[in-house]
Amino acid sequence: MLGTVYKSTGSWYKVKLENGEFIDCKLFGKFRTKNLKATNPVCVGDNVSVKITENQTPQINQIHNRKNYLIRKSVKLSKQYHMIASNIDLCFLIITLKNPETSTMFIDRFLASTFSYNIETVLLFNKIDQIKKSENEDFNNLVSIYQNAGYECIEISGKKNINIDKVKKIMANKSCVFSGHSGVGKSTLINNLDSSINIKTSPISESNSSGQHTTTFSEMYDLKFNSRIIDTPGIKGFGLYDVKNNELRDYFKEFTLIGNCKFNNCLHYEEPNCEIKKRVENGSISESRYSNYLELLSEINNNFRL
Repeated sequence: MLGTVYKSTGSWYKVKLENGEFIDCKLFGKFRTKNLKATNPVCVGDNVSVKITENQTPQINQIHNRKNYLIRKSVKLSKQYHMIASNIDLCFLIITLKNPETSTMFIDRFLASTFSYNIETVLLFNKIDQIKKSENEDFNNLVSIYQNAGYECIEISGKKNINIDKVKKIMANKSCVFSGHSGVGKSTLINNLDSSINIKTSPISESNSSGQHTTTFSEMYDLKFNSRIIDTPGIKGFGLYDVKNNELRDYFKEFTLIGNCKFNNCLHYEEPNCEIKKRVENGSISESRYSNYLELLSEINNNFRL
């Protein structure tokens, strides 16, 4: 039997079969040790084969090839990674100016990862109904950084239903991932995209302006408008996995459109006649993006000193 993983709890996997039936499956033992670098061998979005064992337990016995996947470095195990989702058509990163604040470093880490795995990413700037007049300049500057970098940016309010139709339009006929910090409004937005879904939501903590984890495991939902959405647990930090310092430059979208550096292997750091540094100086590339690039470059290789 063939199916798609809709929910993973670590020990059981909710699989939707080709006939539309949902069944809870165990994982065939060999997959637990086949790839020791992954903390979870199966993730939401995986296409799998299922068999019924002698004791009538449905069991995943084959994981089919993935067209792509979204991963991040495991928080406690630096040499391992955690798979967030696979077979993704479109990824949405939900960003908020405040309550909680989404830093540009977090955004740039996330975008470098999705770009490296060839996952189209759209930025949703949520809670625009909460932005005060005095905060408009900061908000507009944040949005312009990523518009200028070549990313589609949509200003929304999941709570007030602002520009939700724009999001629905680009989601049509696609498997989509929603990601971001806890408290940015993922669950509220998903509930408003389809009234038949009722994901638990929680208020922002008043003590530290951060969200509370309401989504514990990644889960996929079928939407009424012929789309599938993967809701993921809130991410506090996003570590890049297995990226070399001579690869990072290829994962900053606007850098890849500029090929006039003196040296083909230019890291855009100390090399002479670097076109990227020239573009930063004249303002056509964001100082914030470049600064975060340099910080990531240093992080990737401890011997690379800035």
